[in-house]
Order: sequence, then structure tokens, then C-alpha cells
Amino acid sequence: MRISAKADYAVRAAAELAAAGPGVRLKAEDLAATQAIPRHFLDNILADLRRRGLVRIQRGADGGSSLARPAAEIALADILRAVDGPLAAVRDVRPDELDYVGAAAILPSVWVALRANMRSVLEHVTLADLVSGRLPRRIAALVADADAWCQR
Repeated sequence: MRISAKADYAVRAAAELAAAGPGVRLKAEDLAATQAIPRHFLDNILADLRRRGLVRIQRGADGGSSLARPAAEIALADILRAVDGPLAAVRDVRPDELDYVGAAAILPSVWVALRANMRSVLEHVTLADLVSGRLPRRIAALVADADAWCQR
């Protein structure tokens, strides 16, 4: 699986908003500088997050961006979907909508299983988890596995 730069930037920006606290607005230029996110990327990301109801944006001298919901209610999956669409798609088709024949007939089931595993992580880690520095026990166990980052 490949995490796009946009998705990485979006999660990092949202984590900064969560760390700022409920209702605290951060200016885009400060957010961009803190996480080394190119400003034009950040503006597009914040707009995507606003459209999905994850971020509030207020214009003006006292403006800035803040989370629209509590950090504990925003999963990483919500952010990734807001900026990149579905968590797992093959050629922009949902895995359960694929229909292969012959030797590859079972392959859509593999893609669905992959999607289910991604969801089991990304839907259970919230911005509050990131800000606290503690992952849910089940996710931490995956990270602790010696083969977790094995490159084969």
C-alpha cells in the first residue's frame, strides 16, 4: 500500500489541529510551517477536510482552521477518505465490484481482505490517539511484531 503525500500531509495537519485543542484556530501559514507542508497543498487539503465536515475554516484577521468534531471522533480513515477517496480501489473500482475470470478469479477476494485489514487499523486510530502518543492496544501489538517492517 502506498500512502500519498497528500494523505500524509492531511493526517499531520489534522494532528496539529487536534493538538491545539478544541475550538483553537490555527493559521494556515503556521500549520504549514510547523509540519513542513507546502502551502498550496495545505490549502487544498483543508478545503477537502472542510467539505467532509472534519475541519472548520474561518476567514479574516482572527481566522484559521480548527477541527469540526472532537479529535476522538475523527479516525485516520476519515481523513484519508476525505483527501484520497476510498481506502482501497483497483483502477478506481471498489474491490467488491471487480469480476475476474480464470486463474485470477479469486483475486477480488484478496483485494477485499486487504481493504478490511486497512480499515481495521485506520478506522480504529483517531487523532486523539496520535496526540496522546498512544496507539490502541491492538494496533500497538501490530507495530511491536518483529516482522512488521520486514522488507521482503
